[in-house]
Amino acid sequence: MNDEDIVIHTDKLRKQFGNFVAVEDISFDVKKGEIFGFLGANGAGKTTAMRMLCGLSYPTSGIATVAGFDVSKHQEEVKKNIGYMSQKFSLYDDLKVWENIRLFGGIYGMKSAKIKTKTDEILNELGLENERNKFVGELPLGWKQKLSFSISIFHEPKVVFLDEPTGGVDPVTRRHFWELIYKAVSRGITIFVTTHYMDEAEYCNRVSIMVDGKIKALDSPSNLKQEFGASSMEQVFFRLAREAERKGD
Repeated sequence: MNDEDIVIHTDKLRKQFGNFVAVEDISFDVKKGEIFGFLGANGAGKTTAMRMLCGLSYPTSGIATVAGFDVSKHQEEVKKNIGYMSQKFSLYDDLKVWENIRLFGGIYGMKSAKIKTKTDEILNELGLENERNKFVGELPLGWKQKLSFSISIFHEPKVVFLDEPTGGVDPVTRRHFWELIYKAVSRGITIFVTTHYMDEAEYCNRVSIMVDGKIKALDSPSNLKQEFGASSMEQVFFRLAREAERKGD
């Protein structure tokens, strides 16, 4: 992997709260255009690690760069070059669909003309032209999540962090959501995703599995299944998760 292709780099990244080590010296690289699955049971430390990578929490020690910026020194630059979406999403239910898009476009520093053009593109791509003037709170959950994802990559970030993005939606909607992910990857956007759905882990180029603050496995789904003699990523995950001693993150 060439250095210029690396979008996320960590080397012995650590986060400690008093005597408790939430993330213990993890090291990995993620390359441009990769779908990188970041898995772990509750208490594994994945949420803490993601917060550091998003520039929301300072590491205790170690190195991490995202989009070429050091998360300890250039947190604001990190934030400008990433997108973020969580299961709870960040849309405002009391604003209309187009108003949400305009709001986040402004936050990302985009010009009004560009926001208008991109708004039309997003609504057309999602089939939401007729819902432009609806309040987001009126939309079904699946539509909210697809809209939230589209807004998270509105400013063409180098990497987007997805934290349990498909939680609570039906399998058909999840499949449509992943079609949006693949389209983003085809434009060179890197995807860093956490999920509890092990079938979604199969869609990733590579997967890391954290247990008690440490990365216990990292490889492609096919290689991990071969390594653990498993027929599915679910089997791989549960074999490692059984080793966990911690129960809360």
